[in-house]
Amino acid sequence: MQRILVIGSPGAGKTTLARLMAERLGLPLIHLDREYWRPGWVKPDADEWDAQAAELAAKPAWIMDGEYPDAAGIQVARATSIVMLDMPRGLCLARAVRRVLVNYRKERADLGEGCPEYFNRDYWTFARFIWTYPEKVRPKMLAVLRALRPDQAGFLLSSQAEVLAFEAGLPALLKAA
Repeated sequence: MQRILVIGSPGAGKTTLARLMAERLGLPLIHLDREYWRPGWVKPDADEWDAQAAELAAKPAWIMDGEYPDAAGIQVARATSIVMLDMPRGLCLARAVRRVLVNYRKERADLGEGCPEYFNRDYWTFARFIWTYPEKVRPKMLAVLRALRPDQAGFLLSSQAEVLAFEAGLPALLKAA
């Protein structure tokens, strides 16, 4: 069974790619944003999240998009493939701002219930996170890819052209992985 984790900066296109992959490969889709956030954008207790993340990862097959690591690293350990979208920060930030503008005050299907899109002080913290992702988070995610076991496949996609090529060869790429 395939378990594919899609990681990368907010705004990189994880949800879009994961949705396409789930449709094309016929696998269940798990949006970690939807699972993680509680109504009102409240973070779960760390122990609660670790238990929930382990339960989600224990499923036999999935496409999982997002980057909410659990303490045990079970999501990465259970993944058969990891796809990292390594897009330019300006593109990620522009996409994230556009997403809020389009969905302002609406709840999206890939977010937790009671978590509408909006701009506030927290949003600017989120924007700073996107901007600093290449220096602060990207090295850790690249280390995850470098440390994959021989039975795991890693894909690093750094441009929209690479994403499109990956999508075009999706079934063959993942069967070979």
